[in-house]
Amino acid sequence: MALTGLDIYKKLPQKNCGECGVPTCLAFAMKLAMGKAQLDACPYVSEETKAELSEASAPPIRLVTIGVGDKALKIGEEAVLFRHEKTFYHQPGFAVLVDDGMSESEIGEKLAQLKSSQFERVGQFLRADLVAVKSSSNDSAKFVELVKKAMGTEFPLVLITDNSEMMKAALSVCAKTKPLIYAANEGNFEQMAALAKEENCPLAVAAKDLNILSELVEKVTAQGIKDIVLDPGSRNIKDSLRDATFIRRAALKKKFKPLGYPIITFPCEMYDDPYMEAVAAGVGIMKYAGIIVLSDLEAWKALPLYVLRQNIYTDPQKPMQVEEGIYPIGEPDEDSPVLLTTNFSLTYFTVSGEVEASKIPSWICIMDVEGLSVLTAWGAGKFVPESIGPFMKRCGITDKVKHRKLIIPGCVAQISGELEEELPDWKIEVGPREAGDIPAYLKSRSA
Repeated sequence: MALTGLDIYKKLPQKNCGECGVPTCLAFAMKLAMGKAQLDACPYVSEETKAELSEASAPPIRLVTIGVGDKALKIGEEAVLFRHEKTFYHQPGFAVLVDDGMSESEIGEKLAQLKSSQFERVGQFLRADLVAVKSSSNDSAKFVELVKKAMGTEFPLVLITDNSEMMKAALSVCAKTKPLIYAANEGNFEQMAALAKEENCPLAVAAKDLNILSELVEKVTAQGIKDIVLDPGSRNIKDSLRDATFIRRAALKKKFKPLGYPIITFPCEMYDDPYMEAVAAGVGIMKYAGIIVLSDLEAWKALPLYVLRQNIYTDPQKPMQVEEGIYPIGEPDEDSPVLLTTNFSLTYFTVSGEVEASKIPSWICIMDVEGLSVLTAWGAGKFVPESIGPFMKRCGITDKVKHRKLIIPGCVAQISGELEEELPDWKIEVGPREAGDIPAYLKSRSA
């Protein structure tokens, strides 16, 4: 059971020194219990207490890292059942499946999709995360060659075979990259656990039943394995949703440690229909999958799944925002139009995209309103003449243009009069209400 603030307080030095940034040890203990502070912030806590409290305050779902370097994937460490309760932290990783039974051209095509299925949306880079390398040939040499080829992508690997000797051969060439070993089962868990321990790699544990799965996890952890990924064996949407929900609830609500690990799902094995595979992957994104293995990453499938993942794993309490400042679109000069909007990412990228589509070089002045949209910021009193006036004076746009014409969003046309009073040297022009009308507006304005 998680420790309460008072339980933690009893184990602290109780100096009330304030060096942790909190006035008293009791207040610090309360923040630790709520997950809003780190134990390392206290300079006087003993190593023994650190170990004890770290174990007691560990997240109910373990954080597991697959791979090394910039592309390493972190999954798990979630603390809530529903995104609106707090937020989800570690988004699931998409893996494309390659099999040593495939032709060379098919393998090459699927690996190439890792680069071709990459997109930018509202300032974020959307892509896949892993290569799942499977052996259906039962030929160690072919499996190892495919692993080497997959390593060339520089993406973390999932090694899929239940043959411990073949797994050992594959690990001999890629263990330093910390791949996920898939999978320990009732027949091979001792050998697979030994390999995972020897190479310090995370290990997937697979079973067809949650009771058997939890028993296997206990056996594997008894061998010293800590980084585990669960496969409950579900191979359709209904069972996958049921098992994932049960696992998350058991870990969070019941603190049941054998199920306190991230989950791997295989939509690629659930359906032959690619559209149903995409639906199953979408369910996995929304309901607790840590890794989602797909048969391919064609753009029609990848982009909507990436966007769904981006939306689900964006912190609802922290709007996506861009930095305040002046953003040139095209190559604007001293005669180019000046537009004003807020620093909500979706607003900026929508507006900038439409301005770019107009082919008219322009300046966009982005005002910091804590990531709110135009109407929300206006309603909150943040995007109002009293704030816009000082922003326009300090942002430096007057050094970039010789005219004094400012285009404001049409949905806040009512502020134009007051804004002219705040900026007497400027003429305020009311732009369109909808971003999609910006190209026609700018073209008619320059005609």
